[in-house]
Amino acid sequence: MNAITRTEFDFGHLTAKYIGKVRDVYTIADNYLVMVATDRISAFDVVLPKGIPYKGQVLNQIASSFLDLTSDIVKNWKIASPDPMVTVGYKCDSMPVEMIVRGYLTGSSWRAYKSGARQICGVHIPEGMKEHQKFETPIITPTTKAEVGSHDEDISREEIISRGLISERDYSEMERITLELYQRGCEIAGSHGLILVDTKYEFGKRNGEIYLIDEIHTPDSSRYFYANTYQELFDKGLQQRQLSKEFVREWLMDNHFSGKAGETIPEMTEERINIISDRYIELYEKITGKKFEKEDYGDIYDRIEGNVKNMLARLEL
Repeated sequence: MNAITRTEFDFGHLTAKYIGKVRDVYTIADNYLVMVATDRISAFDVVLPKGIPYKGQVLNQIASSFLDLTSDIVKNWKIASPDPMVTVGYKCDSMPVEMIVRGYLTGSSWRAYKSGARQICGVHIPEGMKEHQKFETPIITPTTKAEVGSHDEDISREEIISRGLISERDYSEMERITLELYQRGCEIAGSHGLILVDTKYEFGKRNGEIYLIDEIHTPDSSRYFYANTYQELFDKGLQQRQLSKEFVREWLMDNHFSGKAGETIPEMTEERINIISDRYIELYEKITGKKFEKEDYGDIYDRIEGNVKNMLARLEL
């Protein structure tokens, strides 16, 4: 099966196209976005050479669901999802910072802590913490947004405001919304036997209002632990059972790749690709409580183009 790693659609009224690490974003009539979740996969801010079948469908359907489930907290960019791999929504003016919220000391934050760091993005981390330990209260560790091929950079709240990237008023509102979204995500994850460990949110502005944009609570932007084994594994100092993209990063690091210059991406065998695909599907089923229905790849390009054109025909272009 050929994963979808590149798209060249003609939806009409195209005013811009942006190729992200994972998504191809088509701007229509300078007012709407058609966001196609491809099967590309990235790690350490590097797009890997092969795609993962069904990954795009998983990401789009999870994100679409959570945008609906959090729309009472903050307005979001979504209008509709006319295809399993596509969301259509409003174009917003993107904020130049990603809001990462962490409930536990794990992943990159643990690696920094283990190397001696006791501040992350200006946030103090107490002495004596262990890997995967829960913070007393969730912390926000923002990063600047990176272009494809570049690394996101940690930044503090104070730097964001002093550099004029975002006004203090807007940033305070983004902090409030971030913590409310994370709390909602934790509640939903808990109802399915999971712990939402950390995640990231992106925001934009439309008509002067802050909107939630891009994806939300997917395995590309979030990390989940299994709740029923968390405490036992933590007490024994063992690795957590988790559903996230961290297992991809760990595989890469085990094979001497962490995104640094001169390093070579390990071979992505068919077996490895299938393992990654299965893990993405597992997360979909676990977090949504629904069985994943694999869409046919046979006429996928015609299907996407037809579904999107039908959707756009109903909008005022």
